Amino acid sequence: MRTVCGMARRVQTLIGRGRKPVAPVAGVRPLAGGRRPLLTGRIGEQRRGGARLDQVDGTTCGSAVLVALSAWADPAETLRLDGERVAGAATAGPSRTTASAGVTIGFGARYDQRQRQVHRESTRLWPQALGTSPWGMVTWLRRHAPGAGPYRVRLVDDVSTADVAAALADAAAALTAGRPVPMLVGPLVPRHYVMALGLHSGGWRVYEPTSGQVRPLDLDLIRRRRLGPVLGFDRLHALLLPT
Repeated sequence: MRTVCGMARRVQTLIGRGRKPVAPVAGVRPLAGGRRPLLTGRIGEQRRGGARLDQVDGTTCGSAVLVALSAWADPAETLRLDGERVAGAATAGPSRTTASAGVTIGFGARYDQRQRQVHRESTRLWPQALGTSPWGMVTWLRRHAPGAGPYRVRLVDDVSTADVAAALADAAAALTAGRPVPMLVGPLVPRHYVMALGLHSGGWRVYEPTSGQVRPLDLDLIRRRRLGPVLGFDRLHALLLPT
């Protein structure tokens, strides 16, 4: 049975929108220099400043992904989360220990507050209790994290072998170019955002914000519609692809 997004993708394909050409990934603008990403990309739990990098509540998986993507593209995002004192830590000499202590004490609260702020900003025309729509995600990136974008919504019909293959090829091109790819998964309806960070042993490394972990993903699980053991839900609904 097709998912909600799969049915929408099927309609797109039938009317021709699914074949619309897009700009190649290599054509995006250069990223901001001096990046300070929150996520290490290593397999396992992600922590910073004594806090686990997980979603603050049941509706902010998308917000956690947006914060991580914004920090990946713009060092100012990480500096804000680390706190004012961290900005001068590299040249402060004796104050480095104090700055580090400030990160340990306050990072978790700032990180949670930032997720809530991003959730409000990305759901202005959408019920917050339903999380963030994929179009709200790409709109937020365009308005608030231009260094990471632009991104587009690519719906996936996961019962179509051809459509899944094309979607995975698009995502692989982005990951090979060093660009993270947010993913929307769920049962028959979309429920949860995760983010592919890079290639890993023939599959992908994927950030899963409920656990705050980066996990290895075998791409055959997407094809078999069996993502649940890794990402919590079995079906791939959509990708957010850089253009």
